[in-house]
Amino acid sequence: MMTMERKPLSAAVALAMLAFAGAARAQLAAEAEPMQKVEVTGIRASLARSLNVKRNATANVEVVTAEDVGKMPDKNLADSLQRLPGVAVRTDYDEAEKVSMRGTNPDMSLIIFNGHAVSTADWYIVDQNSSSRSTSLSLVPSSVLNQAIVYKTAQANIVDGGLAGTINVTTRKPLAQKERLSGVVSAGVSYADLPGKSAPDANASVNWKNDAGTLGLIVQGFAEKRHIRRDSVSRLAYGASSGWDVINTGTMQGITDASLAGTGLTAADLNGVRMPGSMSAEFVEGVRDRKGGMFSLQYKPNDRLDVTTTGFYSKMKANNYGRLTSGAMYSMLLGKADPLGGLATNTSVNGRQVFASIRNPVIVDQTTLYGHPLRVLQSAEIVYPDSTPPQYIGNSEAFYRDGATAESAFLDLDASWRASDDLRLKLLASTTRGVGKTARDQGTTWARYGTGVAYRLGDVDDAPFVQYFGAGENRPGLNPDGSGYTMVARTASSTRTVDRESSLQLDAEYRLGWRMLTTFETGLRYADHRRRNNRTAPAFRAPALGTAPAGYVSYPSDFGKDLDGKFDNTGFYFTPQALKDYINASIRATTPEFERRVVNEIDMRERQSAFYVMQNFDSGAWSGNVGLRFVRTRVNADIVAPLPAGACLKTEPGQPAVPCPAYPGAITTAGDGSTYYEGVPFDPKAGVVYLKTPSDRSFDNFLPSLNLRYEPRPDMVARFGASRTIGRQNYNVLGSGYGTPGCNASGCTVTGPNPGLKPLTSDNVDLSWSWYFAPRSVLTLDLFHSSIDGYVKTGTVTQGETVQLVDPRDNTVKTFFVNTSSQQGARIKGIEVAFERPLWGSFGITSNVSRAKTKVDDGRPMVGASEWAGNLGGYFENERLSARLVWNYRGKYVSSTTAPAPTANSQGQSVINGVAMPTAPTIAKGVATLAASVNYTIRPGLVVAVDATNLTNTKRAQYRYSEAEQQKLDVSGRQVYVNVKYRF
Repeated sequence: MMTMERKPLSAAVALAMLAFAGAARAQLAAEAEPMQKVEVTGIRASLARSLNVKRNATANVEVVTAEDVGKMPDKNLADSLQRLPGVAVRTDYDEAEKVSMRGTNPDMSLIIFNGHAVSTADWYIVDQNSSSRSTSLSLVPSSVLNQAIVYKTAQANIVDGGLAGTINVTTRKPLAQKERLSGVVSAGVSYADLPGKSAPDANASVNWKNDAGTLGLIVQGFAEKRHIRRDSVSRLAYGASSGWDVINTGTMQGITDASLAGTGLTAADLNGVRMPGSMSAEFVEGVRDRKGGMFSLQYKPNDRLDVTTTGFYSKMKANNYGRLTSGAMYSMLLGKADPLGGLATNTSVNGRQVFASIRNPVIVDQTTLYGHPLRVLQSAEIVYPDSTPPQYIGNSEAFYRDGATAESAFLDLDASWRASDDLRLKLLASTTRGVGKTARDQGTTWARYGTGVAYRLGDVDDAPFVQYFGAGENRPGLNPDGSGYTMVARTASSTRTVDRESSLQLDAEYRLGWRMLTTFETGLRYADHRRRNNRTAPAFRAPALGTAPAGYVSYPSDFGKDLDGKFDNTGFYFTPQALKDYINASIRATTPEFERRVVNEIDMRERQSAFYVMQNFDSGAWSGNVGLRFVRTRVNADIVAPLPAGACLKTEPGQPAVPCPAYPGAITTAGDGSTYYEGVPFDPKAGVVYLKTPSDRSFDNFLPSLNLRYEPRPDMVARFGASRTIGRQNYNVLGSGYGTPGCNASGCTVTGPNPGLKPLTSDNVDLSWSWYFAPRSVLTLDLFHSSIDGYVKTGTVTQGETVQLVDPRDNTVKTFFVNTSSQQGARIKGIEVAFERPLWGSFGITSNVSRAKTKVDDGRPMVGASEWAGNLGGYFENERLSARLVWNYRGKYVSSTTAPAPTANSQGQSVINGVAMPTAPTIAKGVATLAASVNYTIRPGLVVAVDATNLTNTKRAQYRYSEAEQQKLDVSGRQVYVNVKYRF
C-alpha cells in the first residue's frame, strides 16, 4: 500500500531532478554569453514576483500572486493555495474548500485577509453543524486575490491562531495600479460533464485613480454558477451496524453448519469475520450559484498618510438533493426489521422471528492499519430461508436541502501614518460575518421488502457487485406479494450558523538604526468573536404519514457509469416540488419559539487580547527578527443542560410563556421532543425542558519566536525559525450541550463538553535552504518539526471538570463530574522539496513534494493529516499563447470530521476474535488530479481562456481497517470553463 502511494511522488521528484540537471547545463552555457535585458511578462513574470517576495522575506514563506492565479485553472483561493509546497486541501465535489498545512487538519491553519480574520460559512448542512474553526474558501473566487503569503514560521507581529501556519491573503489597492483607469471584463460559461449542464460565468472589475495619484477606487463584481453531481457507492444506510461490523453466530441464528453445507466452512468459522452491514448507492445533484463583489477605496494625500478601506461580500446558493438506495444485510442476519436502524422490531413469519443466512461466503485475510490480522467477508448472499415471504432488506431515502446558502462578508479600515522619519503608526479595524443556512432539510424514508441481497467487494477503486432478490422493481409502493417499498418516516428541519468577529489592532514601528538593530515593532490587538448554531424543526399535523408524494422519478440510466463496477444502479425519488408539497401539507403552523431545538444549540463568545514586541536586525549576510507575543483567550459558553422530567411545564404555541419558578431561565417555549398534533390536547409535560448554564474560562499564553536569515552568497538563502504557536479548540468541544445526567452512590456524572480545554500550543523548529541558481528559478529544501500540546482526545472520561446541575432523583442542585474530552500530545516532522525553472524555449516547470510524519500520543492517526503531498506543473508561453498543465497529489488521510462531538468515542477499542484493537477511523485513499489552463490572445487586451479541472475524472475512495473494507467510492466528473476576457 505505501509503495503504491509513493510512486506518483517519486515520478514527480525524478522529473524535477531531470529538469534541474538540464537547468544546470543551461546555466553554464548562459555564463559564456553576454547579458541581455529582456522584459518578462505573463506566467514568467508572475513566478518571478512570487520568488522575489519569498527570497527577500525574513520568515519562511510561500507566495501566490494575482498574475499567477490568472494563468492557473483555479476557481477559488483554495485551488490556488494547493499548488504550494506543504499545502493540501479538502475537496468536495471537485472544488477545493478547506486548506491544511504540513500534514495537519484544516482547523490548525489560520487564514486571514488583509491581516485580520474573516468569517466564512459552509453550504452543506453537515458542515454547517460541525462547529469547526476551518475556513471554507468556496465563497472566495481567486479573482479577488492580490497576493497570498503562506507563513510557515511564525513572527510576533502576525495574528495568533495558526498552529501549523498562517495564510495572509491581501486584496488589491487602487493606487498600486499603473493606469489611471483600467479594468477587466470576463464572461463565459461553465460546463459540468457528469450532470451534462452548463451555466453562466461572469466577472468584472474597474480601477480608477485621480490624476494626482492621491485617491483611488477598485470595484469588482462576480457571478459564477455551476452544476454539480456526485455518483457514489457506500456503506451508509439505516439498518443496524450500517457501516462495518463482525459476524456473531450467537445473535445471527440463521448462520448454522447446515446453512453452510458444501462451503467447507462451519458456523464457528464465521465468528468475528468483518462484513459490510449495508450496501448503498448515493445520487446527489446540486447547484453552486456564487455572487458577490469587492471594493477598495484608498486615500494617500502625501507620503506620510495612507488610508484604505476594503469591503467584500459573497453569497452562494447551493440547494442540493441527495438520494440513497441501500441494503441492510446486518439487520437481516440479526432478524431485525426496524427500517430506522433500531433493534426493537423483529422480522416475523406467522409471529415467529426469522433470520437470514449466509450462502456462498468468500473470506479474505487482511492486516489492519495498526498491524492486527483480520478476516473480511468479501462476498456472500444474505438471504432468508426458502419460501419465506418478503422481509425487511433495505431502504430508500431522498432529502432535498432547500434554501442551502453560505455568506461571507468583511469590512476593514487600514491606516498607516508616518509620524516622523523614524516612527510609523498603523491601525487596522475590521468586522466580519459568515452565515451558513439550510432553510429546510426535508425528506422521506422508505423501507424495502424482499428475500435477500448478494454482494461482492472488488478493489477499493471499483464499485462492488450488488443484487437484490425478491424485491420487485425499484419504485415506490408494495406489490401483491408484500415485496417493494412502503414509506416509514418523514423529517423536516432547519439549521443556521452565524460566525462573526470585530477586531482592532494598533501597531508601531520605530527605526533604530543602531548597529545591526534596524526597526523595533510593538502592537496591541483585541478581537471579539461570537459563534451561534441554531436548529429548528416544524410540528407535524398528525402522526400518520398520510398519502405519499405524487409521482416519482427514476435514477438516470448513466448513474454510476464511471465507478467501474456492476451494481444495481436503479432507484427512485420525488421531484423537489413534489417533496416540498408533501412536507408542507404535513406541517402544522406553530411559532418560531416552539420550532426551536435548544438541545442542538451552540452559543459562544470568545475574546482574544494580544500584545507583542519584535526586534528586527540586519548585519549584511545575517538578518532576522526575535519577538514575544502574549495572548489571552477568554471563552464564554452558554451550555445547554436538561432539567428533570416534569420540573417545568412547556408553553403551548401561541400562548404566553409559562414561567418555571424552580428554575428561572428555563426555556419552556421550545418544542424539543413535544408533539402538537391537530385534535390532540397539548401535553405541557412532554419532551424535555432545557436551561443554559454559563461557563467563563480564561487562558494565557506566551508565544516567543525567532527567525534568522543567512545569505552566504547572492544566489543562496538559508533560514532558521523557532517559535511557539497557538491554536484554539473547536467550538463544540467547549460549548455543546450536556446530556444523560445521572447520580448513584458514587456521585453524579454527566456527558458533555469540556470548557476547561486549554488552547493547543506547538513548539516549532524550521530549517530551510534555497538556491536561486538562475532567473525565475529556485531549488528549496525545508526540514521542520512541531511538538503539539493539547491535541483533543474525545471520549467520555471523567477529567475533573465539574458543573452544577440538578439531580433528577431529588430535584436538588449538585456537583456533577463531566465525562468528556481530554488532551494529549502530538508531533509532526517532515521535509519539503520545491523546484522551479524555465526550460528550453517558452517552456517551464514548477514542482514540489512534501512528507509530514505525524504521531499522536495514543497511537491513533491524526485526523486530516496526509503524509505525502505533491505538485508537478508545466507551462508554455509566447506572445499569443499561454498554457499550463498541473498535476496534484494528496496522500491518504483520516477523513473523519475535524470537529467530532466531545463525547465521540475516538479512543474506542474493538474486540474481534478476542483481540482488542483500536476502532478504525475512515481513511480517504490518496488521490491525484489533473487540471489545465489555456489563454489565447486574439489581440492586445482580448483573451480567450479555457480552464478544465479534474481532467482524469478521479475516483475518490474511502476505507476502514484496510483497503479490503471499502467505505465509500464517488466520482464528480469534469468541469470546463470557457471565458472571453477584455482588459482596458
